[in-house]
Amino acid sequence: MYRYIIKRVLWLFPILLGVTFIVFTILYLSPGDAASLILGEQATQESLEALRNQLGLNDPFLVQFFRYAGDVFLRFDLGRSYINNREVLGEILQRLPNTILLASLSITFAALAGIPLGVIAAKKPNTAVDNGVMALALFGVSMPTFWQSLILIIIFSLTLGWFPSGGFSNPNQWVLPVIALSTASIGNIARITRSSMIDVLDQDYIRTARSKGLSKKKVVNSHALRNALIPVVTVIGLQFGALMGGAVLTESVFSINGLGVLMVNSIRTRDIMVVQGSVLFVAFMFSIVNLIVDILYSFIDPRIRAQYK
Repeated sequence: MYRYIIKRVLWLFPILLGVTFIVFTILYLSPGDAASLILGEQATQESLEALRNQLGLNDPFLVQFFRYAGDVFLRFDLGRSYINNREVLGEILQRLPNTILLASLSITFAALAGIPLGVIAAKKPNTAVDNGVMALALFGVSMPTFWQSLILIIIFSLTLGWFPSGGFSNPNQWVLPVIALSTASIGNIARITRSSMIDVLDQDYIRTARSKGLSKKKVVNSHALRNALIPVVTVIGLQFGALMGGAVLTESVFSINGLGVLMVNSIRTRDIMVVQGSVLFVAFMFSIVNLIVDILYSFIDPRIRAQYK
């Protein structure tokens, strides 16, 4: 098992290197000039050219990429912002807690709501209950996050006055953004849980457990659910990674000072170093979450742990 974990950790490097190359290439090919952004529109051609040489912007593409990749992977240096000259890593870490808190609360709420809904639907397949749960799941998956965020603000903030429309400093401000961000995840988790539970409930060992006189509740909760959780855990891990990167719209609508807002503002101002660093950091977090999910497999299913003994 330890060899497997080490192997997965080592795979993080080529994955992050590939992400770095893709992001760097896209931003390299995009229009705009960092020197003009730094010095302003009134800068002379001579000063612009001198700054381009200083920053290495006139170097060939591969030279620029390997210099940036070396700074990132060898010195853990994501560069400095073109706008305020602050370290990119510091800018990210300053806003990261809000994004992690938002994503963590959202995925927790999604799991607590989605798994029971999927189990309820699986216990009564092809009935009105099953169809109702799946209809709700489809509705949640299909609803755009930004539209739902605005509707929640109009109803619960502007009309009823129950919750504030922005900020993220106290639990009262968490409710609306967490609901908006977790709705699609609830639908996905419910659908996967239902499908996995139906497959497990049709297995021979489940019928054997029932024939021994075990209650339906014990069969479902003690035997079926645990074995059905592997694909569910996979979805939860992927959803958490997606929420980390997909919180951009939610943070923007609810004025949350998180990583998503930093990325949006950096894209607007063409602060390339901040955009590159933010995307790379999100990719790193996503990879770490996937690694944790793979490790959790061995605790959920002893058969997987036995393969590495």
